Amino acid sequence: MAVLPIRPTPFFANKNQAFWNLQLAGWGGATMLRGMSALANGQSPDRLVIILIATITGFSLSLILAVAYGRLIRQRPLVTWGATVLVLAAATAVYAFIDSWVLDVAGASAGSASFANLFVGIYFIDLTLLGAWSALYYAINFFLQVEEQADRLERLEAQATSAQLAMLRYQLNPHFLFNTLNSISTLVLLKQSETANAMLTRLSSFLRHTLVTQPGGKVTVAQEMETLQLYLGIEQMRFEERLRSSFRIEPEAAKAELPAMLLQPLVENAIKYGVSPQEEGAEIDIVAQVVGPRLRVTVSDTGPGMTMNSVEDGLPAVRHTHARRDSTGVGLANIRDRLAQAYGEEHRFEIRSPESGGFSVLIELPYETKESPALSEAQAAPAQALSQKPSAPPAVVPSPLPPKAPQTT
Repeated sequence: MAVLPIRPTPFFANKNQAFWNLQLAGWGGATMLRGMSALANGQSPDRLVIILIATITGFSLSLILAVAYGRLIRQRPLVTWGATVLVLAAATAVYAFIDSWVLDVAGASAGSASFANLFVGIYFIDLTLLGAWSALYYAINFFLQVEEQADRLERLEAQATSAQLAMLRYQLNPHFLFNTLNSISTLVLLKQSETANAMLTRLSSFLRHTLVTQPGGKVTVAQEMETLQLYLGIEQMRFEERLRSSFRIEPEAAKAELPAMLLQPLVENAIKYGVSPQEEGAEIDIVAQVVGPRLRVTVSDTGPGMTMNSVEDGLPAVRHTHARRDSTGVGLANIRDRLAQAYGEEHRFEIRSPESGGFSVLIELPYETKESPALSEAQAAPAQALSQKPSAPPAVVPSPLPPKAPQTT
C-alpha cells in the first residue's frame, strides 16, 4: 500500500493564522483554567459569566496591544520599550477598571471593599496576565525576525556560493585555448586538414562538456573521465609521445558523483608542470576507487615535483622538491575552494611530492550516486567489507595516440 509523504507545514509559515491560533488557544486555556478553579472552590455558576466577560475584555485589549506593539517593534529600542511600558500600563488600567466594575455591579466583590481597593487588587492580577501576553508577543516576533534574517543571510550565502562556484567552474586556462587554436592554425597552414579537423572536433566536444553541466552541478566519475579523455586527446596531439596517460577506474567508482570539471585543473597542472618541462615528458595516472563509504580519486604524474614556495597558504602539507618553481597554486586553491563549498568538512584533499620526484593529489568524497545519497554509517561496514574482498584489478585504459601535431608554447 502506497503511503503519501507527509510534509508538515511550519507553524509560523502563515503568521496571521498562527497569531489567531495562539490567541484562541491562550485565552481559551486561561478561561478554562479560571472556570475550573472557580467550580472547584465551590463558587456559583454565575461566576462563569464574570470570567467570560473578563476573557472577552482581555482578548479585545490584546488585539489592540498587538496593533500597537506591531508598530513599536520597528522603532529604536529605547522608544520601543518606553512606549511599551506606557501602553501596557494603560491597557491594564482599562482591563482592571472593567473587571472591577463588573464585579461591583454583580455584587461579587469581597465584603465592603471599596471600588478603589478592588481596582488596585485586580490591577496587579491583570498586569501579570497582559504582561505575560506582551512578553510572549515580543519573544515570538523577535524570534521570527531572527529567523527571517537567518533565511535572508542563507539565501545571500547561497547566491554568493553559486556565483563563486560559477567563477571557479569557468576558470578555463586561456593558455590552453591559445595553444590549441595556434596548433590548429599551424595544421591548416601546413594543409594537414584531417589532423586539424580532428583536433578541432576534440576541442569543440571538450568545450561542449564544460558548458552543458550547471556551475554547481555534479556528474558521474565516468562522465568526468570522458571529459578528461577529450582534454588529454587535445593535449596529446600537441605533446605527442611525451604525454602518456592511463585511467584505472573501478566499476563502482564510475557510478559515483563529484563536482563537474573537478579533476581537469589537476590534469592541466600535471601537463604544465610535469610533462612540459621535461624532454622525455611524463606519465599521468588517474585512479578512482571506492574505499568504504567514500570515493577516492588520485591524480599523479612522474614530473619533477613541487617547491615549498609554490604552495599557497591553507593547502595540505607537502614534501617539496626543487622543481615547479613557477607554480602559483591557483588550480589547487580552486579545487580546495570548490570542495569546501560542496562538502564542508566531509572531504579530504591532500597533495604529495616526494624527494624522488613526481606529484600526486588525493581527493576523498562521500560516495554518492544519482539513485542514492551518501552511504550512511550503517551501510559503511558492509561497503568496507566488500571493498576488502579480492577482486579483479581495475581496467587500465591508455589514451590513444592521435596524429602528430606541431607543438606550440
